[in-house]
Amino acid sequence: MKALVVSFTLALAAACTLSAQQTPDFSQARKTAATLPQLHSMLVSHRGKLVAEYYAPKYSATRLANIKSASKSVIAALVGVAIERKLIGGLDEKIVRWFPELRKDPDKRKQDITIEDLLTMRSGLESTSGENYGRWVTSRNWIRYALDRPMVSDPGTSMEYSTGTSHILSSILTKATKRTTHQFANEVLGKPLGFTFARWPRDPQGIYFGGNEMLMTPRQMITFGEMWLNKGRVGDRQVVPAAWVETSCRPRTRSRWDSSREYGYGWWIQDFEGNEACFAWGYGGQYIMVFGDLDLVVVFTSAATVSEERRGHRRQLFDLLEDHILSQVDAR
Repeated sequence: MKALVVSFTLALAAACTLSAQQTPDFSQARKTAATLPQLHSMLVSHRGKLVAEYYAPKYSATRLANIKSASKSVIAALVGVAIERKLIGGLDEKIVRWFPELRKDPDKRKQDITIEDLLTMRSGLESTSGENYGRWVTSRNWIRYALDRPMVSDPGTSMEYSTGTSHILSSILTKATKRTTHQFANEVLGKPLGFTFARWPRDPQGIYFGGNEMLMTPRQMITFGEMWLNKGRVGDRQVVPAAWVETSCRPRTRSRWDSSREYGYGWWIQDFEGNEACFAWGYGGQYIMVFGDLDLVVVFTSAATVSEERRGHRRQLFDLLEDHILSQVDAR
């Protein structure tokens, strides 16, 4: 009997140890997050459950964050829905359909630019980002300015990161859906996700900014990421076509600034400690990171007016992710 009791006790202890190993512990992630001066929030969802949250002082789950260029991933999702509804002809559709004035442009290559070229940043148009950004957003007509840029490569060849490229998609969505991008976003994404997109800036013609300045709360961001993790489904409803989610996270081109970072349809793809992430990324450290193989979504919001390079913020975020989040999920 004594031997049986000892055996049972050992088995119970082993089971408890295994159970502890299977339960991720994100306490150190929260502690580390609190040491990062530029970080405003960190959220972790595992297996569809919000398991960790951190908010810096004065920030909260319901405070809107400027997600900066992570907006491009939302715009790309809207394009996928519009294509599925046959409001846009498809990935191979040439944008000259929506901008017939391109037929008058002396560079005939502009007539060959497709929807896919815009989604992958391979339009060939000179960038409106970086040193060109200020001149672009102070111009009287953002779409005209972006389309008038000289061609620096043939369409569909090399990646030229440009917020103007994504803004052209917002203009196409406005024309195709006969709604503002804000209205369409609330109709096809916000409503099924259970929230309302706040209004964000528009260009001088009233077109909602298609590649920057969208406003979402951290909880809305994690909800959007969970939908992406679930192949576009929310409950029993297919919000974004599953095939679109899959193809958006398939590498089509590569960043010229970091060869380890690839790009799909509005989403970045990168390996973290052997785990592939498909993620939305905005200036300053705004992230919606989806790890399909781990059933994991991680959201970061940060100061949107300060570069990620300041104080090594990006490297600190990635260290936090790898050392205190992914390591815990791997140990389950």
